Order: sequence, then C-alpha cells, then structure tokens
Amino acid sequence: MEKFSLIIHPFSLQDFAFLLPQIKYIPKAIIERSARFLPPFQVSVLKGIRSENGLFSAEAEGELRCCPLMTQDFLSLPEEVIQRKVISTVESAKKNGAKLVGLGGWTGLIGERGSTIAHKAGIPVSTGDGLTLYFALEAVKLAVQTKGIDWNTVNLLILGVPGLTDSVSVCARLLARENHYLRLVVREYGKFDKTASEILYETGVAVSVSGNLQEFVRQADVLISFTTAEDSFEDIEAGDLKQGAIVCDIFWPRNLAKKLARERKDVLVIEGGVVSIPGSVAGDFRWKNLSSKCPAWMAEVMILALEKRYETYSLGNNIGIGQVEEIGRLAHKHGFKLAGFQVLEDCWSRDLFY
Repeated sequence: MEKFSLIIHPFSLQDFAFLLPQIKYIPKAIIERSARFLPPFQVSVLKGIRSENGLFSAEAEGELRCCPLMTQDFLSLPEEVIQRKVISTVESAKKNGAKLVGLGGWTGLIGERGSTIAHKAGIPVSTGDGLTLYFALEAVKLAVQTKGIDWNTVNLLILGVPGLTDSVSVCARLLARENHYLRLVVREYGKFDKTASEILYETGVAVSVSGNLQEFVRQADVLISFTTAEDSFEDIEAGDLKQGAIVCDIFWPRNLAKKLARERKDVLVIEGGVVSIPGSVAGDFRWKNLSSKCPAWMAEVMILALEKRYETYSLGNNIGIGQVEEIGRLAHKHGFKLAGFQVLEDCWSRDLFY
C-alpha cells in the first residue's frame, strides 16, 4: 500500500482544542507556553483513495499529522527551533510508514519553502505548490464564469513579489494562452522582460509589465496575487479595487486576500481550488468534508503516492511550467477534479487545512 502523510498545524488555541480535545480543560496561559513542547500526533487516518482508469488502478492511504506549533510560534520562535519541530514531525510520519510527506501552512514556508526540511528529514516532501497553482487558475476561471463574464476578454492582473518570480512567470504564460488582456505588476519589473518576451513568442500576446500598482488594480476584473509573509502588497487599499472584482491570493499565508475580504464585501475573494478525491474515502475524520474533497496541496501528495513517485516535487521557490502542466495531467489521470472554489471568510482560525 502506498502511504503518505500530510502535516498540518493549529492557528490558535481554539484550533488546538479542536485537534486535541483533552487540552480544553487546561488553562490558556499554560497551553500558550507549553504547546510547542508536545510531540507530533496523528489527527486522522485517510483510507480508500482509489484511482481507476481502464485497466489501470492504484490505491493509497495516509494520515493528517499535527505539528504542534501555532501561528504565534512560527512568527516568534527562532528559525532553527521551528525547523527542528517540523523535522521531528516529518520523521514521526516516516516512522509511521509514510513514504512521502506534504507540508501545509507555515510548515511549507520555513527553510527556503521546505528545501531545508527535505534535506534534513531523509524523506521526500512536497509543499503542493504546483497543483495549488494549477487548480487555483481553474477556480478563477470558474469564478469568472459564475459571474457571467467572458473569460477570453476579462481584464486580468497578476501581482508578484521577489522570491516567487518563477511562479508568477508560469501563471502569466498559462493565462496568456487564453486571454489577451493580461497585465503584470511586480516589485522588480525589470526581471520580467524575459517572461514578457516568452509570452509574446509563444502566444503573440504583448503583456504589460509595470510597477504602477494603483492604476492597474483599479482596472482589473480579476486580481491574482503571489505574496509572501514579508511582502503582501500592503500598499493596496481596499478602495482601489474595481466594483465586483475577483481576487485570488495563490499561496499561503494570503495576507492580501484576508485584508480585502474583510474590507470589501462586494469583492469575491477566493482561496483557490477545492479538489474532489477519487474512491470511497473513509477514516477517522474530524473535518467533515475531507471524505470527499481537499485542498490542492493535499491532492498533489495523494497523486504522487498513487503514481509511486516518492520525490520532492514542489519545493522551494522554483516552479516550472512543465511541472505544473504535468501535475495537472496526473490529477485528471487519477480522477482528481475541481470541486468548486472556496470563498475566503473572516473565520481564518478554523480553516485548519489551508
């Protein structure tokens, strides 16, 4: 049996009580000081993930495993302390039989977006960023269609920060195949001259690349952003957005999307794609929807397990267009499909699975 593990973590004390109900009787102050000293623990078992395609069939099983660090810990503890905790969680998953581990939330951001964790843990790990990007774009298309807008002529804007230039370039190249109204606003726009040239050569689309943020934001029907914890385009004000615009902040922690969701109720802010899981999934579930669907980062790990490809597929800041296209094809091969988009809400702390 092909086995995998998906690493999650609580955002808050409320989440900790949800994942580990017995601690709800412990005083809050004690939990805040001592929670990070708890060992990693299994949250749920995932069974019945089955792919069937003609004569081909494959089955995988896995788990959700908790790294007992809250958001405040990731933001305040020394990097080496956080890395040791995440590595110990990955190693505990390996001892439990996992051949591949997925890093979710903050665990996928530390150590050069998982690269250090993969090097030190001795087991393949993935952040799931490749499939997250693939299905996020599918979800954006669905959101545009839901609003009755023509996808081929919608005004698209991609925002990008340093450190995610490869992801921004892949997104732009994929979108330019279907839409000629594409613009890029990036912090270091001189670095995207090559991307603009590639898009012009591949599609004949002349993409506007600029650092003029407010002007392009006001004109955009759809805003797709690539941000980091250090830079989430804080200079964008909620009032800058077009009436009824659609926003998708692709990667975690989605600080820009959180801000806009709170301040603009007329704007549709989505987290990306929700993916249906093939087979008859069963297990010890504490998240009621996990039996039929999951976030794309989780699905990437499941797909690699079904393929018996135990490798560090999505890791670091380098994502290639071939990589995204390949994981998209493998998703459809195994029956993973877009199951809709997740509207971003204010109750962030309960969205444990990102």
